[in-house]
Amino acid sequence: MRESEAERLIEEAYAAWDAQDWPLAAGHLERVLAHHPDAPKSPVWWYDAALAHKFLRNWAKAYELGREAAARVPHGEGDPAYWNLGIAATIQRDWATARRAWAGFGIPVPDGDGEINGRFGAACVRLDTGGEREVVWIDRLCPIRGRVMNVPGSAGRRFGEVVVHDGEPKGRRVVDGREYPVFDELLLFEPSDLPTLAVTVHAAEAADVEALADLFSGHDYGAEPASSFELLCACCSEGTVERERGTHAGTQQVLLAAPEAEARRLLEEWAGGGARGRSWSGLAATD
Repeated sequence: MRESEAERLIEEAYAAWDAQDWPLAAGHLERVLAHHPDAPKSPVWWYDAALAHKFLRNWAKAYELGREAAARVPHGEGDPAYWNLGIAATIQRDWATARRAWAGFGIPVPDGDGEINGRFGAACVRLDTGGEREVVWIDRLCPIRGRVMNVPGSAGRRFGEVVVHDGEPKGRRVVDGREYPVFDELLLFEPSDLPTLAVTVHAAEAADVEALADLFSGHDYGAEPASSFELLCACCSEGTVERERGTHAGTQQVLLAAPEAEARRLLEEWAGGGARGRSWSGLAATD
């Protein structure tokens, strides 16, 4: 390929990029890279071609091109080529490459050869629900993967599922003066088999509802008031701050994540736990 043709294709690629025509942008960049894989500007071209395929959710190509991009940038200096490769390798379940990518970016992960299951702290993820906008808490297992710790209200989403999220925060949530990032979901990585149930409970004090949530949590299940949940999971756009709300007393609907028989047993245990004014009714599946 002549240099003049390569220059033309690069110019057209970035014009397509500005128009968010990701297939055309990636295609032109790949055509040039096939002939000039190690040109002075090739690290940027490899990165942008991989990024275009990330936007297209073409994870196999994002992985393939991302490996080329990461091979051409400094190690351990936080270069985003490693981050995007870490995402693509995780989704492809290539744990050896994912581990090398996080090391290349400069993030330590637990020792081992297989799946990364570390403790990377709490964060929030805006679920991709096909129209609804719902933010849930996750327990991060690696830099871009976490287990959902809320009981989602969106159809088909469940407590305990594992999601992969993007690396750029799109908002913040503030709890007790501490800020947590809100990320966009990229995909559902591992589903959960726990059903979502709804129940009406009466609690004399907010502490009674907290006790119900603690009881379910102690058995690795989920429970939270639907009204509080709606406030907690309201959408928050980039740059906005969402503040934590608490539980309240009175009659209210609670979302549960547990097998129905276990949910009934735990509700009975909670209602008979010694505190006055606790009762429940109308337990039913929501999905």
